[in-house]
Amino acid sequence: MFVFRGSDPPPEEMQSPERMQQSLAKWKEWIDSIAAKGKYVAGQPLQRDGKVVAGKQKKITDGPFAEGKEIIGGYFLIKAENLEDAVDMSKGCPSFEYGGSVEVREIMEMNM
Repeated sequence: MFVFRGSDPPPEEMQSPERMQQSLAKWKEWIDSIAAKGKYVAGQPLQRDGKVVAGKQKKITDGPFAEGKEIIGGYFLIKAENLEDAVDMSKGCPSFEYGGSVEVREIMEMNM
């Protein structure tokens, strides 16, 4: 699984439709390259707002509120041979151009 953090282009990059299309095209090209190998499963960006439910009392607050670089912007589920294969695939992510990061995690199988 790829978890994308702090991957928004700067506001000046998104002010024109042309720049927005260029940014989206980079993402599409990267996703298509993973899909062409049969390794893309699913993925979506996340809305910026939501709720946080926490603690034994299940306190509900608006959020998440975090530094821009810590905000989770979305996720991908991929198929990879191993963690190193997944890390290699992550290196093409367009969010690196804007100081974003990709957290690469293996999904644990649970026998229920």
